[in-house]
Amino acid sequence: MKTLKILAITGVTLVAALLLVSTVSAMGPFGGFGGGMMGRGGYGYGYGYQAQPGVTTPAAPNGQYYQPVYPFQFGGGCHGGFGRNLYGPSTAPYTYTGAPLNITTAKTIAQNYVASLSNPDLKVEEVEEFTNNFYVKIHETSTDKGAFELLINKYTGSIYPEMGPNMMWNTKYGMMRGGILGGIFGTPTATLPVTATQATTNAQQYLTSYLPETTTGDVTTFYGYYTIEVLSNGNPYGMLSVNGYNGQVWYHTWHGTFIQELEVA
Repeated sequence: MKTLKILAITGVTLVAALLLVSTVSAMGPFGGFGGGMMGRGGYGYGYGYQAQPGVTTPAAPNGQYYQPVYPFQFGGGCHGGFGRNLYGPSTAPYTYTGAPLNITTAKTIAQNYVASLSNPDLKVEEVEEFTNNFYVKIHETSTDKGAFELLINKYTGSIYPEMGPNMMWNTKYGMMRGGILGGIFGTPTATLPVTATQATTNAQQYLTSYLPETTTGDVTTFYGYYTIEVLSNGNPYGMLSVNGYNGQVWYHTWHGTFIQELEVA
């Protein structure tokens, strides 16, 4: 009996160690998408697409129907299997193919979602429109720091956590906050070993190597990382994130071309 208990404890410890190693190794020298860290299920996020009760949004254009959908408990549960598709569910939840939503509608969808969380400390700070999606920055009013990042499907109104750093590096709202890997960074904090200045330097070094016509812009501090605006000739171009513990850079490749942004008062 004692032998069986020792084997069981050893097995759990080995699984935890393998998960931690695969997470770190998958990030690579500049972060990025690694196979090891995006397995089925989830340690906090999961994609459970469903309508949020009591939340309404504007009607779709031309009388067509679309319905915003929300991540289950924004990080609750272990379902979803998001490792199969980093860009959302394996099949589209809706088939609306009319005109894309406008940025004002995207703002309303984001605000309705945040309201559904019943957390008065959270607010929508900014919405950016790209060719592939809307990007939404959620702000903590009490700390004046970034909370988390969302994406909105431009045709279905689906809203879900942004993949990448928002899920893997966010120590308060992301996958690292709970489950078998939870707590490895200690209490979530926005005061990070890698300063914003160093993060900007790392980001510019990356851009100089891979996008030589671009420069860094505004920096937003999140729990565990920074998201930095990328500029081309002084105009918004894209964004990247820098890990606040090891300085790794992760470029956001999923947005497409920048179109416009909307600051939310």
